[in-house]
Amino acid sequence: MFIEPAETQVRVLTTEQTGRLDAALNAIAADPTDVKPHATASALRDFQHDGIRVIFYATALGSILIVTYVEAD
Repeated sequence: MFIEPAETQVRVLTTEQTGRLDAALNAIAADPTDVKPHATASALRDFQHDGIRVIFYATALGSILIVTYVEAD
């Protein structure tokens, strides 16, 4: 699930960037707890790989990921 500003950020990605984002989200979904905590907000996780950055948090059971920020180069 994407919330602002991630919703807006995803809308402007290119097809290639969207493909890399999909791969990143699949990697995150495999084990969200394996992603390093965000530097300034311990409830958030910060995933960076292949020019994609995703900041998110997982629900209590880890079954739903809430994406708060997306960045692609």
